Amino acid sequence: MKTKHSWYIKFLQWKTQYLTHQQFIWLLCGLVGIATGFAALAMRSFTHFIEAVLVGNIIRYINYGFYVIFPAVGFLLVYWVKKYILRKEVSHGIPSILYAVAKQKGIMKRFHAYASLLTAPITIGFGGSVGLEGPMVVTGAGISSYVARLFHINQSDRMLLLACACAAALAAIFKVPLAGILFAIEVFGLDLTLSSLLPLFIASLSGVLTSYMFFGNAALLPIQINGSFLMRNLPFYLLLGGVGGIMSAYFTFVYEKINQFFSKLSSPYLRILIGGIVLGLLVFLMPPLYGEGHEVINHLKEGHPELSLSSNIFGWHLENPWVVIFLLGGLVLFKVVATSVTFGAGGVGGIFSPMLFMGGVMGNCFARIINQLDFLPYKLPLANFTLIGMTALMTGVLHAPLTAIFLIAEVTGGYVLFVPAMLTAVVSFAIAKYFNKYSIYTMELGRKGELVNQDKDQAILTLMDMEPIIETNFVPVYTDMLLKDVVYEAIAKSSRNIFPVLDRDTQEFKGVILLDDIRHLMFQKELYEKVSVIEMMQAPPARIEMDTDRMTQVMDKFQQTGAWNLPVVKEGKYIGFISKSKLLTVYRRKLIYFSTR
Repeated sequence: MKTKHSWYIKFLQWKTQYLTHQQFIWLLCGLVGIATGFAALAMRSFTHFIEAVLVGNIIRYINYGFYVIFPAVGFLLVYWVKKYILRKEVSHGIPSILYAVAKQKGIMKRFHAYASLLTAPITIGFGGSVGLEGPMVVTGAGISSYVARLFHINQSDRMLLLACACAAALAAIFKVPLAGILFAIEVFGLDLTLSSLLPLFIASLSGVLTSYMFFGNAALLPIQINGSFLMRNLPFYLLLGGVGGIMSAYFTFVYEKINQFFSKLSSPYLRILIGGIVLGLLVFLMPPLYGEGHEVINHLKEGHPELSLSSNIFGWHLENPWVVIFLLGGLVLFKVVATSVTFGAGGVGGIFSPMLFMGGVMGNCFARIINQLDFLPYKLPLANFTLIGMTALMTGVLHAPLTAIFLIAEVTGGYVLFVPAMLTAVVSFAIAKYFNKYSIYTMELGRKGELVNQDKDQAILTLMDMEPIIETNFVPVYTDMLLKDVVYEAIAKSSRNIFPVLDRDTQEFKGVILLDDIRHLMFQKELYEKVSVIEMMQAPPARIEMDTDRMTQVMDKFQQTGAWNLPVVKEGKYIGFISKSKLLTVYRRKLIYFSTR
């Protein structure tokens, strides 16, 4: 411990002597990017090892029926790891980071740095229909949060480091540094300034270079686009955007309903049993639903669907193009079911890969349907529509059009599909936004009003805590008191002009007495024994509920009532007052602090 303390002190001394605060943040962003890259390497290698053993050996050479069993086994193993090894519940992907930003000042528990390294590969390796991107981001965020606490980094920079982990993870997985940066900006709602852009650039670059170091030029989605954007295909790209928007709404609806169903099951073993049976049957009927499914997308864009669909249990012949279309349509509709069941049963993963899978299959299926219609004198390019389908669904589900557009541009190595990607993203986003105000990442926090976004006013209010601005130096009076008691026991001892009225036995808040309202009575001593507190008190213009109201609602109550002081209660009992002047002072300080970072 002494040695560790010694090197830590020496490092801090070196940092203070040679680095500015901004340069130190840049250094930490680079380290976070590298650490996230290593985490991505470890997680993906572990997952591929499990899949190689189970699918490459047991299923291929022993019995196809193991597809039914493996998902339940995976869920059970994950549950045991969480219960007996981690002894913590592992949160899902990006929403857990957004919660840390909104409610925990960017601080995440230490176990987040390693929990997903164990649970996500088991979930996916045993057939869970989710992705590794979310767990990779959480792992990087856990590392960045630990580093921030180690060096006592302030709240603003802690949040920046979390966003850097997000950018580095996506960059390392897909080798798309620019899309990684845009993903962090869109998901975390960062202001696009040089002070935030440069750290994201450093983290994203560190992550992608780490990926190149270990994986070389091999890409997760190796894609080469032949040909260019043709105006004659414009109506079909717009139509695909509409389909993408509708399917985004379907994705979100099914995902939410299935998770609501599983949340009502109190027994974890019952969730594992039901989830394992449902997912096992889905995978048995449609093996491409097993795991992430990136190889399915690669087969489709290359024009070889038979490589993924030939093992269908129905024994259908793929020479008939409508059979291929039917199977692809089934994958689109049931992928979100498989993903939602995986989460509901206790699996750990992310929705990024399922979304790419569903979008790619949707775009490919769409192009095949159009190509089978006789009225069109030419064929739509399958590879192009496979990729643009990903753009459409990613935009609609994540509400992240820039990420979707630049991801396609970077994975294709050019901007051939930039225009159709933009067109499709606009249509999909508009339709998806009509059905769902929030993305699937921000849905729960958004409905609670706890989401930190690019609305600076709401973001600052969301980051403010209620407790520090509650004032408690108000002298209470009680319902059984008379005017005499109020004058001698409250007014004489208080410097405030408002007095909370409480029930003496229950401490329940009943109302307030304003000094201005009873000032004329104070000089009429003949009324001291006649006028009671109940006669003098009045209801406040509004109450602030301690555990219910958010700071945005508190500000709204002040604006609507015009009051300068509002009482704070918790389950009906008096806590204190919040004054408008203190609220605005704290708000202004917070705004200046975050605007100058």
